[in-house]
Amino acid sequence: MDTFFILAFLVLFVIIMFKQIFYQNSTDKPSIPYPLPILGHLHRIIKKPLHRTLAKLSDKYGPILFLRYGFRRVLLISSPSAVEECLTKNDIAFANRPHLIVGEHLGYNCTSLAFASYGDHWRNLRRITALEVLSSFRLQLFSSVRTEEVRSLVLQLFGNSDYQNFRKVEFKTMFFELTLNVLMRMIAGKRYYGENLMGHLDEAKRFQAIVTESFNLIGMPNLADFLPFLRRFDIQGLEKRMVKSGKDRDSFMQKLIDEHRENKHTTTNDNVQEKKTMIHVLLLQQKTDPEYYTDEIIKGIITALLTAGTDTSSLTMAWTFSLLLNHPEFLKKARDEIDVQVGQERFLEESDLPKLPYLNNIINETLRLYPTVPINFHESSKDCTVGGFHVPSNTMLLMNLWAVHRNPNVWVEPTIFNPERFEGIEKEKDGFKFMPFGSGRRRCPGEGLATRMVGLTLGSLIQCFEWKRVGEEMVNMREGTGITLPRVNPLVAMCKPNPAMKHMITQI
Repeated sequence: MDTFFILAFLVLFVIIMFKQIFYQNSTDKPSIPYPLPILGHLHRIIKKPLHRTLAKLSDKYGPILFLRYGFRRVLLISSPSAVEECLTKNDIAFANRPHLIVGEHLGYNCTSLAFASYGDHWRNLRRITALEVLSSFRLQLFSSVRTEEVRSLVLQLFGNSDYQNFRKVEFKTMFFELTLNVLMRMIAGKRYYGENLMGHLDEAKRFQAIVTESFNLIGMPNLADFLPFLRRFDIQGLEKRMVKSGKDRDSFMQKLIDEHRENKHTTTNDNVQEKKTMIHVLLLQQKTDPEYYTDEIIKGIITALLTAGTDTSSLTMAWTFSLLLNHPEFLKKARDEIDVQVGQERFLEESDLPKLPYLNNIINETLRLYPTVPINFHESSKDCTVGGFHVPSNTMLLMNLWAVHRNPNVWVEPTIFNPERFEGIEKEKDGFKFMPFGSGRRRCPGEGLATRMVGLTLGSLIQCFEWKRVGEEMVNMREGTGITLPRVNPLVAMCKPNPAMKHMITQI
């Protein structure tokens, strides 16, 4: 019996080797690094961060690269032209998401907006999200919430200051608390951080732990996704963690829904235009179509909004301040622009953001260098052609946006922070050389909320405070790992109130 298994393994090994040789020499595919038996190119993605590892492969083998992760075909692209071809001519073909184990446990069996395959269900989720939850009208209704929370942050920083000396500020916690307060008030009408809110701190800490674990699990390659026979063994222990994290997330979101359902205003004044929370809006949809808008569907939507929204916006703001602290000349230009356009007799408002092109350029340049989602994952639902090469169905597509944003054939001095490169090209910012929110059918629906939140927060902190590095040493810009692009070291800076704004801050 042992001899039979050995012979069977040898035969399988020979077959795989011949298939790899044929795959390697196929004329309708570009040159690729030589794959290992069974593993394929999995050994090449061990080194972190992944976006840099994949960028080096593309630099060596070309902007369109076919790989194999175990038993899964992978197409890696890193040029604007290849991205454009995938998201225009082949947009429907690549509108699917890869079916991953993490989506089963954290995406309600791959039915939530982020994990669902393209089809009627996904289109309906996208419609309700874009038209009812994150529409311009609804975002405008909640503009006062964002304003109140940013002013509360300003007052908190001012209240802890002696007005004369700089003091240390840790950005990661500060920005996370700010974005969670904003999103939770918009979604569920609750606030977790601030004065007289000690009773909510445990709940807030629980949610922060859920977000951290979720992004760790989503961003960590699971070998069982590429070598299915390993799933029963769970050798990395990831699926066990996914099950636990999924249950924690589900119970947290169900509690929000149950609390909202018990509130009497959810069942009255349905025809009156008011500042309804997002859960309220979704529960109204549930009344209309209870079989479709189940609690599970609603939980999937609010989970995506809360987890993605808190992480991505806070990361963008931290990277922006990191760059400005290392380049104080650009920080000064941003403050000068605010002084001219807004002045020092009132606070910056969201309505001022279109009049602050230099601040917008700074944010765009930050997103170019540090896109919050450096690698965008799709999957082909049918055969198509990219760059003249045949791409079979069920091929995982990896778009390395980090590499596209630093492509030397597109950008002059691509690794240098220079906000002024965006001057005069506002209409081109959504092109395929710069797409921090993705593009095509899977473009991020939260872009409008993110730009408002990031612009208002950064502009207000620049207007109301003076900032500098902790010491003479430059801020460390080392990148962490995960599905998003975190900093390795939390940002710490020195701040003190802007003397010209002191009289305004004291009136909050």
